[in-house]
Amino acid sequence: MSQRELVILGTASQVPTKQRNHNGYLLRWDREGLLFDPGEGTQRQMSFAGVAASGITRICITHFHGDHCFGLPGVLGRFSLDGAPHPVDVYFPASGEVYYERLVDSSADHRQVGLQPHPIAGDGELPPPGADFTLRAARLSHPVEAFGYRLDEVDSLRFVPERLRELGLSGPIVGELARRGEVEIGGRTVTLDEVSEVRRGQSFAFVMDTRLCDGVHELARGVDMLVIEATFVDADERLAVEHGHLTAGQAARVAARAGVRTLVLAHFSQRYRTLDQHVADARAHFGGEIVMAEDLMRIPVPPRR
Repeated sequence: MSQRELVILGTASQVPTKQRNHNGYLLRWDREGLLFDPGEGTQRQMSFAGVAASGITRICITHFHGDHCFGLPGVLGRFSLDGAPHPVDVYFPASGEVYYERLVDSSADHRQVGLQPHPIAGDGELPPPGADFTLRAARLSHPVEAFGYRLDEVDSLRFVPERLRELGLSGPIVGELARRGEVEIGGRTVTLDEVSEVRRGQSFAFVMDTRLCDGVHELARGVDMLVIEATFVDADERLAVEHGHLTAGQAARVAARAGVRTLVLAHFSQRYRTLDQHVADARAHFGGEIVMAEDLMRIPVPPRR
């Protein structure tokens, strides 16, 4: 069985707390490991979470504020120490390329992993070499250039056992049908469409540090899991807009409108002692599964529909 889960490495916003590390989110997707926004302390959180640097295949940075990227040098150092048997693709806003270069060469450590940088200049599909999914970016609304990410597994076909039995298909001829798209049996041609149905691929979106904008809705549309910031409570919406962030209620309305299955709220401001009001604000707008992200939590990607 494939393993697809989100490992939460950090959930704080600008200032970490005793309970919350700076950002860090690792999406484990079969043989892939996508690390989103490695903030300060991500390497240490990986140790607590029991995840190895060698399992990371891609790094996606939404923007170059420190709480979303200061952990990159430590993660790269961990690559060199633990070994990474593969190149690592790194995605980031093209306007921040100078910061990316400073981060990857911020110390005298000898880097022993091949990085493949992919600066993002605008909305659209990104190159995911060797992946069995598509990866897209969409521009967000923040004081510095920022992009969110969306992963989509390609739809596939699966056989419907009842239809196979009705037409007397079993054994090697079923494999032949899968390869050729049609077979002859009992004097008639049976096509693949007659005995199969679409198996919808799973999807995931990651949205951090943004006001409401078209990119937020585009990324969230119909995904199985949406990880989205909820920095402020609804009563502080003015502050959210001023600083380029979302409230819990706004994030929940996005999820409801988009038909999201599992909503993961994260990136909480240190100004709040508890998340009780975040929960109330979100629940007022979204009736599906809501997860208030906590450091070191593991959240399974919802099973296929």
